[in-house]
Amino acid sequence: MNAPAKRPRAAPGEVLARLSALHPKRIDLSLDRMVRLCAALGHPEQKLPPVIHVAGTNGKGSTVAYLRAILEAAGLRVHTFTSPYLVRINECYRLAGALVSDGELVAVLEHCERVNAGEPLTIFEAETAAAFVLFAQHPADVCLLEVGLGGRLDSTNVIDAPLASVITPVSMDHMEYLGSSLSAIAGEKAAIIKCGVPVISSEQARDAMAVIETQARRMRAPLFTAGEQWHVSVERGRLVYQDDRGLMDLAAPKLFGRHQFDNAGLAIATLRALDRLKVGHGAFEAGIVNADWLARMQRLSSGALIELGPKGCEIWLDGGHNAEGGRVAAAALGDLEERVSRPLVVICGMMANKDASAFLANFAGLTRHIMAVDIPDRGEAMPPDRLAHAARALGMRVEVSGSVEAALRTLSNLAYEVPPRILITGSLYLAGHVLALNGTPPG
Repeated sequence: MNAPAKRPRAAPGEVLARLSALHPKRIDLSLDRMVRLCAALGHPEQKLPPVIHVAGTNGKGSTVAYLRAILEAAGLRVHTFTSPYLVRINECYRLAGALVSDGELVAVLEHCERVNAGEPLTIFEAETAAAFVLFAQHPADVCLLEVGLGGRLDSTNVIDAPLASVITPVSMDHMEYLGSSLSAIAGEKAAIIKCGVPVISSEQARDAMAVIETQARRMRAPLFTAGEQWHVSVERGRLVYQDDRGLMDLAAPKLFGRHQFDNAGLAIATLRALDRLKVGHGAFEAGIVNADWLARMQRLSSGALIELGPKGCEIWLDGGHNAEGGRVAAAALGDLEERVSRPLVVICGMMANKDASAFLANFAGLTRHIMAVDIPDRGEAMPPDRLAHAARALGMRVEVSGSVEAALRTLSNLAYEVPPRILITGSLYLAGHVLALNGTPPG
């Protein structure tokens, strides 16, 4: 008699679809549901390796990438939880350096689903709970947690006593959830600061810095701020870091753009502020050089999309989606233009809740050619016609194209004296779509 066939295990997407149905909103900032679920799961958030908690508007993912690369170069085992993912949900979870497998991810998501027992829960809360369970089950030396949105009511903020609280640059984004002023948004971010826990902050706008300083004093948390307790600069193309312990002259980051020196400096400052972690000069150098983070001024040097564009063109991909993200991408393009001059075309797709004018204004001095595209399978994406209207109001030449592929084909039919430099930008969702199209998904 044949044994009964085993029921095939669900794919991560199937479980996520069921979990998404537990709450009518994708985003509903609150800690109540998370506190309840963590208690039902046996408080995995209290059983994690030492946590470095990272909040901010821009640069969180890159800073986490530098932290992970440096710590791993020092021989430490590191768990990371980041969001959003670009192509596969597995990207959000690294267990001691490796992406979680489909089987283990499905198992832990289904465990959280069973324990939750149909109670209201947002999808990000479910994903965060899964991270806590996974990280509590696997030994590691350090756990890096990236805040999803804001800080005060973010699902990750059930962590009571992290090793350090890190705040990357704060700027205007997600105003419908975090407030309409920089001070209000900074207050949400600064709420990850815990009593007596060191706070390491990037340079901030004055209003944001005042809020962070006030919260650090309130929580009696030592504050280490760029430009005050530590400094990072670029000298002869190298990264120079200095604090009261001395100076380090390091190779330039692998990630492109002047802002990546600042992100790398923040990671260095964080680890230098923690006596508990022993990191040598060689690990700092190796981590800075080897850190990788896709869709952050990433050059696509091979793949399916390269064949569609003009012969000899450069294609760059960046997930920036707010005014500050546009600023740093434009600054990086300016550096490229100084090295090798090429005509620039920006292929842009954005989400409907973003400020297209503020984002695109950063590119007005670099290009007059914008191609507006849709973001496939995203009902909340900005219609390309609306994006095109914002570009025209800035005096830019703009075309609406049916897709990224169609935009590249259109460009390949134009006559260029010098092959163009093409930036695809405006959304991490668009960036993930492009990586999948190009055949270069995250590993």
